[in-house]
Amino acid sequence: MVEYFLIPAVQILIIFLVLLLFVAYATYLERKVVAFMQVRLGPMRVGPYGLLQPIADAVKLMFKEDIVPAGADKWIFMFAPVITMIPAFTVFSVIPFSDSHTTVFGYPVHLYITDVNVGILFVLALSSIGVFGIILGGWSSNSKYPLLGSLRSAAQMVSYEVAMGFAIVSVLIYSRSLSMIDIVNAQKDMGWWFAVIQPIGFFIYLICGVAETNRAPFDLPEAESELVAGFHTEYSGFRFAIYFMAEYANMILISSIAATLFWGGWLSPFPNVKALSFLQVVPGVVWFFLKVFFFMYLYIWLRATLPRFRYDQLMRVGWKYLIPISIGNVILTAVLRLYFRT
Repeated sequence: MVEYFLIPAVQILIIFLVLLLFVAYATYLERKVVAFMQVRLGPMRVGPYGLLQPIADAVKLMFKEDIVPAGADKWIFMFAPVITMIPAFTVFSVIPFSDSHTTVFGYPVHLYITDVNVGILFVLALSSIGVFGIILGGWSSNSKYPLLGSLRSAAQMVSYEVAMGFAIVSVLIYSRSLSMIDIVNAQKDMGWWFAVIQPIGFFIYLICGVAETNRAPFDLPEAESELVAGFHTEYSGFRFAIYFMAEYANMILISSIAATLFWGGWLSPFPNVKALSFLQVVPGVVWFFLKVFFFMYLYIWLRATLPRFRYDQLMRVGWKYLIPISIGNVILTAVLRLYFRT
């Protein structure tokens, strides 16, 4: 009862609450970093240096009027944001934040909820469901701008998820396991992060991750200059906040997967090098969050730096460049793996 129900329930609650806090302050981080890059101050009024701004935004959205358009399909319109948010949060159940563990009342407690032998497959399958919430939200709004945004999101997901899958396959060839923890341990055994061994796969995953989360310069489903706000144009109040939370949760998820698959997860840099053994004094969970923070900063950096792609450019990059390169990378990885027998 304690080991299989109570402890996992507490772990789920803690991770959910911490993730909500991270999502809230990811918005604050983005506004501050973009302001810094544009020589502005960003939020400054609510709390010291605007630190309480995410709390104020959350309270505002909780009490803001929830408007349902007259011609909308009401039930689908109301339920669509939930379809996007639930998978984004559920996937964190297989993300290993560290391999360290402790005991509570004699029961082992890890810094992750569970480890399944098909963790990557679970992540890809569940995270792909989120786009259905976007499609249904755009279609049920009975408005042209949300419909166009949802169709763009569907086409974008099909275009970039294939290349992302092949980039992950190149990692699986080296790790020989679908378990997230085994993949990190494989990097520890080899003494190298997979980003060093698989730079092409990492680069493809990075581009596809930005496109999958509809972030600049691939934010065509939400293009303000063309579609007002895209698929969530007609949403307001708490349902808009759910879409907002799902977007930032997906950003953290893509960053967490990148840190796990390519940057060694909780491992310190070059863990097998004795000269750098002092880095292992830092707890593994700290290394993991530092890597995730770096990818979140990169997301914001891209938004502040690069202009939005045209839609034909978006499709061309996905189908004509990323997919062929990712297939070639998988073939090359398999040949090298077979040749060197490592």
